[in-house]
Amino acid sequence: MLCRDLDLACAAAAAYSRGPLPAAALLRGLVDQCIPTVDEQATGLEKIVLEASKRGTDPYSILKPRECAGSKQDPHIVPSITNKRIVGCVCEEDNTAVVWFWLHQGEAQRCPSCGAYYKLVPHELPH
Repeated sequence: MLCRDLDLACAAAAAYSRGPLPAAALLRGLVDQCIPTVDEQATGLEKIVLEASKRGTDPYSILKPRECAGSKQDPHIVPSITNKRIVGCVCEEDNTAVVWFWLHQGEAQRCPSCGAYYKLVPHELPH
């Protein structure tokens, strides 16, 4: 027991006598062993989405859509990779029924139940 304590004390004394490491060595160690950022370690789909968000685009419609009034001048925007898409409208906030209708490319169209306007816009996938 005494030998082990003596060995630890000698090792501590030897480390103390050498003095502190230079600041440059400490910084070099931190730079070499730092944790990579999200941008540095992203691959595949995550990298595509991160690069697109830096450009200000949303290729997979991940972000919340822009708030629209639903009027003829400011219709709800519906992206689509084809020339038509089925849309579901919850006409009133507390309504449990969804009104489904086809939205075609071209002019803004109205919901058959509440009259809110929707407009189909072309959308291209990044791959």
